Amino acid sequence: MHSSFAPMLQTQSLTVAIGDKVICRDLNLTIQPGECWGVLGQNGAGKTTLLRTLAGLHAPQSGTVSWQGEPLPIHTRRDLAQNIGVLLQSENGEFWGSVLEYVLLGRFPHRTTLFGFNADDEAIAQQALVAVELVDWAQRPLNTLSGGERQRAAIAQTLAQQAQCYLLDEPLQHLDLRHQAQAMRVFSQLQQQGRCLLMVLHDTLWVQRSCNRLLLHFADGQVRHGLVQDLFTLENLEALYQCRLRELSVEGERCFVPRT
Repeated sequence: MHSSFAPMLQTQSLTVAIGDKVICRDLNLTIQPGECWGVLGQNGAGKTTLLRTLAGLHAPQSGTVSWQGEPLPIHTRRDLAQNIGVLLQSENGEFWGSVLEYVLLGRFPHRTTLFGFNADDEAIAQQALVAVELVDWAQRPLNTLSGGERQRAAIAQTLAQQAQCYLLDEPLQHLDLRHQAQAMRVFSQLQQQGRCLLMVLHDTLWVQRSCNRLLLHFADGQVRHGLVQDLFTLENLEALYQCRLRELSVEGERCFVPRT
C-alpha cells in the first residue's frame, strides 16, 4: 500500500548513460507534490535522456527510479501512464487525424472500454483544448497546424492525461511570447492543485517566475539540485553554460544574457 507521505517521484543512486557517455551519476532526487522543478543545461548534456529515464522510457545503468515509494518496474505501464504525463520534444511518425482525436490519445490510459472513448473523455479533451486556446481548431487535421499550434496540441494531449506528475521536455519550444505565458499559467494551476512538474527550460526568466526547485545538468554528467534561490546565481549559470553572462535587473526580475 502506498504511504500518503511518500514522495511522488524519487531516484536513488541513479546513474544514466548512453553508450560510453555518462549522463548523470549517483543522482538522489526527491520530487514532492506541489513542486515545480526547472531543468537547465547545455544542448546535448543529456536532459532529455534523464527525463526519459524518470518516466521509465530509458533503462538506467544503475540505481532506481520510484513512483510513490515503489520502483517503476513494479508498476504496470497503464498505472504509470495514468499518473505520469510525459511531453517529449518530438514524436515518431505522423498523425493524420484531427486535433481533437490527437488530444484524445491522452485519455488512452484511462479508457474503460475497448470501443473507443466515452463522453467524459471527450469533455476532458475539449477542456484541454480550451486551456491552450485551440478549441476552435478541434476538427482541423493536426498536420495542417503550425509548429507552435502543434506544440499547444501536444500540451493539451498531456493535460488530458490528468496525471499526478508531469515531465515536460522543452514545453515552450515554438511558442510565441503570449502562448509561453499562457502555458506557464496552466502549469502553475497544476502545481496549485498539488501536481508535481519537472520541465526542461532554456529561458531562465521562467525558472525564477514559475519554479521553486532547480536542477542544473552539466555537460560532464554532474548534476546539482536544490532551491531556486540557492542555485540561481551568475556563477552557477556561467559554469553550466560555459560562457560569460551579464546579469540584469528588470523590475526586480533577474535576467541573464550572454556577453558578446
